Amino acid sequence: MALEDAKTQIDHAFTRDDLKGCSFENSFGGAASFLRRKYTKDLRGVDIAITGVPFDQAVTNRPGTRLGPRAIREASALQSPDAPFGWGYNVMEEFAIADYGDLAFDYAKTSEFPETLKAHIAGILAQDTATVTLGGDHFITLPILEAYAEKYGPLSLLQFDAHTDTWADDDMDRIDHGTFLYKAVKLGLVDPSRSVQVGIRTDNPDTLGFNIIDAREIARIGPEAVAERICEILKDYPTYLTFDIDCLDPAFAPGTGTPVWGGPSSADIAGILRNIAGIELMGGDVVEVSPPFDTTGATAIAGAHVATELLCLWGWTRRG
Repeated sequence: MALEDAKTQIDHAFTRDDLKGCSFENSFGGAASFLRRKYTKDLRGVDIAITGVPFDQAVTNRPGTRLGPRAIREASALQSPDAPFGWGYNVMEEFAIADYGDLAFDYAKTSEFPETLKAHIAGILAQDTATVTLGGDHFITLPILEAYAEKYGPLSLLQFDAHTDTWADDDMDRIDHGTFLYKAVKLGLVDPSRSVQVGIRTDNPDTLGFNIIDAREIARIGPEAVAERICEILKDYPTYLTFDIDCLDPAFAPGTGTPVWGGPSSADIAGILRNIAGIELMGGDVVEVSPPFDTTGATAIAGAHVATELLCLWGWTRRG
């Protein structure tokens, strides 16, 4: 396919036959799947599935993350004709990537949501298909980790965030984006000693033993050194990567529920993600994109780029 195909091709989310390859269609039109991947519920032959979780019950301040998956998909149209920059390979050409659509759930029965999401992810994993999930507030990572841990055992966690999300909360029925990681540790889903939190810039009395590279450290040593430290800690452990968009400084991602100043730039994060190629990434998510608080769309653009980098990281160690 080439650029001139945009004159005649549209809605590749539904009309494309192949699960591989770039898509040239006008970025301002067409069905907005992630990177113009094919929408399908048939995961036969699919290597990795994009899925959305439009959920924002538990936010500290500004709601709206339920609109994040849609905004990220729309922003990703800017990238779909080109190979991701700087990787030396095109994940869209080499792997079968599908958009599995969004999670269906009853918004009026919030208590049922965790099990609904866990079953959704478990169903994808049962097909030996990995996931990149578009959120949604950060609570969604807990049911996802439960599904992953049931299949692969306890994982290492690589978390990009302004907050540790390890505030104590022993009521396992509470749905809270600020305590999901405390519960993940207590449930034995992740091993803090071989996990890393990057970009932290809020106090928490108990970080549960996680290795922390805070925002000041990123500024002091630079992205390449940060990436080296991450790789030293993660080694070849199976790892899940969760990216809260408020890891970025609000200048680069204002559309989020809990913005915190003094964070890394998008260039810093791009450098870190590219330089951790080789980690044993099992899956990942991008959360907390809240489009109503960013009329420029910059936050959704950042989210789309992060999700693309997750695909590239996942594919890097599976190229044979």
